[in-house]
Amino acid sequence: MAQITAELVKELRERTGVGMMECKKALSETAGDVDKAIEFLRKQGVAGAEKKASRKATEGLVEAYIHPGSRVGVLLEVNCETDFVARTEEFQTLVRNLAMHVAAMKPLAVRREEIPAETVEHERGIYAEQLKNEGKPAPLIERIVQGKVDKYFAGVVLLEQPYVRDDKKSVETVVKEAITKLGENIVVRRFALFHLGQ
Repeated sequence: MAQITAELVKELRERTGVGMMECKKALSETAGDVDKAIEFLRKQGVAGAEKKASRKATEGLVEAYIHPGSRVGVLLEVNCETDFVARTEEFQTLVRNLAMHVAAMKPLAVRREEIPAETVEHERGIYAEQLKNEGKPAPLIERIVQGKVDKYFAGVVLLEQPYVRDDKKSVETVVKEAITKLGENIVVRRFALFHLGQ
């Protein structure tokens, strides 16, 4: 078994932002291989984020973001478990970036469950009619419609949107990464988006 030095732990911590004990454990699990330890931490992080999701998040921040030109404004509430984490630079940066994302991408809701059922059914009807007019076979229409509805949600639901600062990730993935890094449950609670004159 490879010896886990303080330098190795420090290097892994600097590259991942994960706590010292988690870094040491990951290096032990991967025989001191830093790249494998990063992969190990990523795999553990998703599982850890899922476990933390059930914990209460009643602290946090309300961020006010006014886009340059003062024509678009956002109020966004993001919760975490403790005031300590709410005051960290990482959490504050996350909340600020999410508020800017809302201003740029203009989602309709945080989660897909918050989109009114009649809106979803209206979209389904439009897609089904389009496909019928294109002459698609009836058995395929429902599957294609479901795919189009999922794509619709990815465009209008905050957590499902591609993150504006890295479109290879969804907003939900960015939040889960923050949960892993900060070690607490983080919940995007709600937002209000304001457009001048609307």
